[in-house]
Amino acid sequence: MSRPVPIIVLAQLFGTSLWFSANSAADDLVRAWGIAPADIGTLTNAVQLGFILGTMSFALTGLADRFAASRIFAVCAVLGAAANAAFALLANDLNSGLPLRFAGGFCLAGVYPLGMKLVVSWVPERAGAALAQLVGMLTLGTALPHGIRLAGAGWGWQTTILVSSMLAIVAAGMILLLGDGPHLKRRHDAPPLRLGRVLMAFTIRDFRASAFGYFGHQWELYAFWTLVPALVLLSGLADAAGGTLSGTAFAIIAAGSLGCVLGGSLSQRIGSSRVAAIALTSSALCCLIYPLSGDWPLAAKLALLLLWGLTVVADSPHFSALSARACPTEIVGSALAFQNSIGFAITMASIQLGTAWIGAWGMNIAWLLLPGPLLGLLGLYPLWRQGR
Repeated sequence: MSRPVPIIVLAQLFGTSLWFSANSAADDLVRAWGIAPADIGTLTNAVQLGFILGTMSFALTGLADRFAASRIFAVCAVLGAAANAAFALLANDLNSGLPLRFAGGFCLAGVYPLGMKLVVSWVPERAGAALAQLVGMLTLGTALPHGIRLAGAGWGWQTTILVSSMLAIVAAGMILLLGDGPHLKRRHDAPPLRLGRVLMAFTIRDFRASAFGYFGHQWELYAFWTLVPALVLLSGLADAAGGTLSGTAFAIIAAGSLGCVLGGSLSQRIGSSRVAAIALTSSALCCLIYPLSGDWPLAAKLALLLLWGLTVVADSPHFSALSARACPTEIVGSALAFQNSIGFAITMASIQLGTAWIGAWGMNIAWLLLPGPLLGLLGLYPLWRQGR
């Protein structure tokens, strides 16, 4: 296979469109189901909880390294598409919607971290740059439902969600045809994959530094993505009744794809840890400044949100690359899944608090996210000081 990375990143784009598919229909769901805006955060957290328990299961049992990553990816993408379609066609209130969003999140545990493992299995020598493309597609996949909603402005919310399911099925077929790369194959003399062996990764200093940096990053990232439509409205950039909210939200989140690509290119010159540190510093400044931008011109507010969207995720692939480099090859899949699991558990707190408090805090809600990148910089310090 001459071009595996583009295939994997495109499949990642299609597969991860399941993640925020319901958020693109937030305004319709609030009206149709008679729920509060904070309940959209609860729906998002159902996905996060499913993903957390899924990644934890893959990590602690070693399943992420026992079977071909391509097969796990394909099966989980199809099952996630089914859960997503069931949400669109069968859910009629919050109680019926939550289990289906949870199931979708559980299936995404076999898509995102296994996609990272697939990249490392094909091109370990340029994992940082390749994973930057992959996370760029995750970012674009997160924004994609907003783009689908914008393109199909006359469609019902169910149709937007069903398009994401169809894309995930296409992703499953692409990865199944591609298969696994020649690297990361288990050595004959490798230790057996015992239950919980992945916990030993935290005894490795470089893995700890990368993981702790990632945990701080996660406090900010998914809460920001969840709050983007509200941040756009608070900035006066769009009217919820107009057609520009989805387009502006799409542009802000999708800007992260460009940030990932630029960060991946820069990492080949200055190293992944320094790229991550620059991104954390930049997004921290955006958190700090956004509440002070109330009187700015609309163009300046939009520029700030676009910069925030660009930098908030640009560090993400480099935590994965640094962690994959630090731990033994036979547990790479489990280690990445375990790191994801803890990181996404952290997102649940910031998403729930952000969606619950934004009504009272207004633009100051950005300061709730600020500790994340600051603590991430502190955790990553042993690596970026050395330029790893």
